[in-house]
Amino acid sequence: MKTQLEKGSKKLLNAWAFYDWANSVYSLVIASAVFPIFYGALFNNAGVEGVTVFGGFIRSTPLITYTTAAAFLLVAFLSPLLSGIADYAGNKKNFMKFFCYLGALSCFGLYWFDIEQIYTSLLFYFFGLVGFWGSLVFYNSYLPDIAHKEQQDAISAKGYSLGYIGSVVLLIFNLLMVMKPEWFGLGGDSILAMKIAFITVGIWWIAFSQYSFYYLPKGNKNKVKITKSILFNGFKELKTVYNSLTENIKLKRFLLAFFVYSMAVQTVMLVATYFGEKEIDWGDSDAKTIGLIGSILIIQIVAVLGAFLTSRSSRRFGNINTLIVINVIWVGLCIAAFFITEPIQFYATAGFVGLVMGGVQSLSRSTYSKFLPETKDTTSYFSFYDVAEKIGIVIGMLLYGIIDQITGSMRNSILFLVIFFMAGVFLLWRVPKK
Repeated sequence: MKTQLEKGSKKLLNAWAFYDWANSVYSLVIASAVFPIFYGALFNNAGVEGVTVFGGFIRSTPLITYTTAAAFLLVAFLSPLLSGIADYAGNKKNFMKFFCYLGALSCFGLYWFDIEQIYTSLLFYFFGLVGFWGSLVFYNSYLPDIAHKEQQDAISAKGYSLGYIGSVVLLIFNLLMVMKPEWFGLGGDSILAMKIAFITVGIWWIAFSQYSFYYLPKGNKNKVKITKSILFNGFKELKTVYNSLTENIKLKRFLLAFFVYSMAVQTVMLVATYFGEKEIDWGDSDAKTIGLIGSILIIQIVAVLGAFLTSRSSRRFGNINTLIVINVIWVGLCIAAFFITEPIQFYATAGFVGLVMGGVQSLSRSTYSKFLPETKDTTSYFSFYDVAEKIGIVIGMLLYGIIDQITGSMRNSILFLVIFFMAGVFLLWRVPKK
């Protein structure tokens, strides 16, 4: 029987951060790179702009946007329900495992994604998102349990960096499969290569997560029987956390700012490749595939540098001031995205996105963790954090999809997100600096 590692130990911190290596292949290969290209290719090859769903015609891009929003809505509802159970049943790690395996197995299901079976296909996509984000609820809640406050900025950044590096490794392998399918015995079938890429994500996710699961603590040792009261305890805890914010002005104002700017950040990250697939003039389909995956690689590689630069900047200038500057940069990026049409412009924008993408995520997570009051109930506070993030994503994706559907262009949707980043700057400015 293994000995429980002490809080702050190097092995425990590395085991926690390594889950980013395991699960980030989903966010890169499925959410950001290969699946959006595969999804666009299915509609292009079929010669259709959209499909009939529930009796109404809908374009392909709003369809995937609305499906994404629905998945996040479910995660927002499930998070407090499950975190409440995990706190009392003492099996936080088991819930993290369940969502990990749900997401990974859904990646296997994407192999059969097809327009003719659109409902079943979207269901696999839907549960892949639920699995990925559901596991992050419990993963994030471990941070104050395994790391001391002075360690949290650095280990949070290390987690994101490991995620970026690991996911790039698999993406490069997948890129070779897609561009040179004959090297892998797939003839010239790049669509089949993309389908196999989805399976490699599921295998990678399950295999590498075992290291984290081996060392992370199980959870609360005082295991109790699950009752109706405990089942809904997560919602009661959210209310308790919400009420406690009146006594912690710094945390309350930061959460409001985070809710607003994260709404825009996550929306951009989720739709970036769909935007590039539709709005940029690549020339031909091969150039489009190489260009889009190349852009994602640029984002991932630069994001490693961005996460560490942000961590260093926060030590020198403070977390809030650094986040304000990052939000200002996001404003400029959204305005620039409205005008770009050429691949070289898309590459340049992708580089700047990478620089601020990893930074805003890792610094937001560690800032929230440092602002928490002294408590052993970290899961409830991080559940509140995650619910706020997911509801923000639902709102952001719905607004993005509606504007796209009405105007027929994602450029207008991207420009609309400027409002949220500007509001984020204002709200961060109101967070007490001391």
